[in-house]
Amino acid sequence: MHFITSGTVRLTRAQRDGSLLVLQQAGPGSILAEASFCTDRYHCDAVAAGEARCMAYAATDFRAHLRSTPDFADAWAQYLAHELQAARLQAEILSLKTVARRLDTWIAWRGDALARKGDWRTIASEIGVSPEALYREIAKRRTADKSKRRHGGPLPV
Repeated sequence: MHFITSGTVRLTRAQRDGSLLVLQQAGPGSILAEASFCTDRYHCDAVAAGEARCMAYAATDFRAHLRSTPDFADAWAQYLAHELQAARLQAEILSLKTVARRLDTWIAWRGDALARKGDWRTIASEIGVSPEALYREIAKRRTADKSKRRHGGPLPV
């Protein structure tokens, strides 16, 4: 089991068309690829986004701790429930038909803020669109925001 202590590690899977799909973005306090705990093989790659550190625990030790420490088992169940909620939201995002709707849902999930420009490629892979399609959508929104400001319309929240 790999517990991320600093930085960000992305769990990715290559698609048939060569694009990468981000299945998990693990930051400090996250366990990377927790589903691999119950399997011998997991068909994904873990890629650090810059400098990252983790603590590794043997799966056998982790299992023993789950069995012997009820509070730890409860915390593990809560963590898995949160990850399941995130996975379901990810599935919902990927089911949406337009880049605009996918981006709106991603922004609402992340707290109504678009990440900085250096992270846009990652956002594109998280929402299952090409970077170019995401860039066009962001540019369209910025143009609309500038027009609203010039014409006295309401500013975006």
